[in-house]
Amino acid sequence: MKRITWAFWAFLLGLTALWLMADTLWPAQPGYFALRTVWVQYSGVLVMGAMSLAMLLAVRPVWLERHLDGLDKMYRLHKWLGIAALAIGTVHWLWAKGTKWAVGWGWLTRPPRGPRPPAENLGLAEATLRDWRGLAEGVGEWAFYAAVLLIVLALVKRFPYRLFAKTHQLLAVAYLALVFHTVVLVQWSYWSQPIGWLLALLVAAGTVSAVLVLTHRVGGRRTVQGRIVSLQPYPALRVLETRIRLDGLWPGHRAGQFAFVTSDPKEGAHPYTIASAWMPQDPCVTFITKALGDHTSRLPDRLRVGAHVTVEGPYGCFTFDDARPRQIWIGAGIGITPFIARMKQLAHGGSHSTRPIDLFHTTADHDPVALDKLRVDAQAAGVRLHLFVDAQDGRLDGERLRALVPEWRNASVWFCGPIPFASALRADLAAHGLPTQAFHQELFQMR
Repeated sequence: MKRITWAFWAFLLGLTALWLMADTLWPAQPGYFALRTVWVQYSGVLVMGAMSLAMLLAVRPVWLERHLDGLDKMYRLHKWLGIAALAIGTVHWLWAKGTKWAVGWGWLTRPPRGPRPPAENLGLAEATLRDWRGLAEGVGEWAFYAAVLLIVLALVKRFPYRLFAKTHQLLAVAYLALVFHTVVLVQWSYWSQPIGWLLALLVAAGTVSAVLVLTHRVGGRRTVQGRIVSLQPYPALRVLETRIRLDGLWPGHRAGQFAFVTSDPKEGAHPYTIASAWMPQDPCVTFITKALGDHTSRLPDRLRVGAHVTVEGPYGCFTFDDARPRQIWIGAGIGITPFIARMKQLAHGGSHSTRPIDLFHTTADHDPVALDKLRVDAQAAGVRLHLFVDAQDGRLDGERLRALVPEWRNASVWFCGPIPFASALRADLAAHGLPTQAFHQELFQMR
C-alpha cells in the first residue's frame, strides 16, 4: 500500500516539477485571464498525465507488477488516478467554462486579444493545430462530461459489475477524444521541453492501451482455454469450488496469485484467487467462489461440468516471499483461498515449511466438510491452524493473536479478507512493535 501511495504522489509531483520548468503558476502579466491561462494548462497536464497512467494500468502490464507490489495494488492506483483526474478535471473545466459564463453574465470583461503571429510564420504542425482549436475545445468538453459519468458509475458499488465492465471500456473512447483535445490545445512551447516529452510518452502509451481495451485484446497473450472438470458446492458457506483443466500453454502460477475467468462472454471476465498448487503433469486450476453478488450467486446454477471457459493470468505478488523467521496467515471468510493454495504447494513439494506458520481462519459460516478439508491441508503442509467460527469462538483481534503466537514480533503477517478487519489488525500490531513492512495485505478489489 505504501508503495503505490509513494508512486501516486511522486507521479503528480514529478509532473508538477517538470511543468514548473516550462511555465509558472504566477505569470508576470497581472490580471485574472493571465492567471487562468497558466492554471488551465497546468491542470490539463495533470489530468492527462493521470488518465494516461490509469489507461496503461488498465491493460494489466505484468512488467509493472513487481514495482507496484502486484496487480491488486495497481488497480488501487488506477482507481486513485481516476478519482484524481475527475477532481482536477473538474477544476480544469471550471477555469475554462466558468470564465466564459462569467464573461457572458457580465461579471468579467475579457481583455482585447493581442496580435497573433501570422500563419506563415508558424510551422506546419503548429499552424494546423491552431486551426483545430475550436473543434478541440468542443470535443474536450463533451469527452469530459462522458468521462465524469463513467468514472462516477465505476465508483458506485451498487452499479452491477457486468454493466460496469462494459461501460468502463467506454472511458477509452473518452480518453482518445481528450488526447485530441490535449495535443491541439497544450501550449506549443511545451513540446520542446521535458514536460512535453513526458506528456508525449504518456499520451502515446495511453493511446496504445486504449486501442487494446477497445479491441478486447487486454491480456490476450496470457489467456488460455479451459474445461470445467468438477464442481463442489458448499451450500452452508454459499461457496462453490470449481476445478478447471487448462488446454493451452499456462505459464504456471505461484500460490497467492489470481486469474480472470470468463464463463459467460456477456458477463465478461471476473478475478478469482487460485486455490490450488500448480502441477504441470496435471494442468488444472481450482477456484473457490463465494456468492457475494449477482454473478457469483448464479454460478452454481449456470456452470456445468464439461463447459468451456477462458482463464487469463496469473497475476499478483501475494506470494509469501520474505526473509522473516516465521509467518502468520490470516484468511477471513473467502480470503482463505490463497492460503489453501500455499498449503497445497507446500504439501506437494514433499516437505513441510522450513519455518513455523500459524494460519488463522475466521468465518461467520460453518461447514464441517469444508473445515475438515482445511484441517487436512494444514496438517499435510505442517501449518498450525487456528479456527475462529464467530458464533462459538468470538472474533479474532490483535490481543488474541498475540496471545496465541507469542513470537509474533518475529513474524511476517499475510492477510486476505475485509479491509476494515485488516486495518484494525495492522494498527494493533504496529502499535505493539510489528514493522509496517511486515504486514502484507491482498487488496482484492477491482473497482
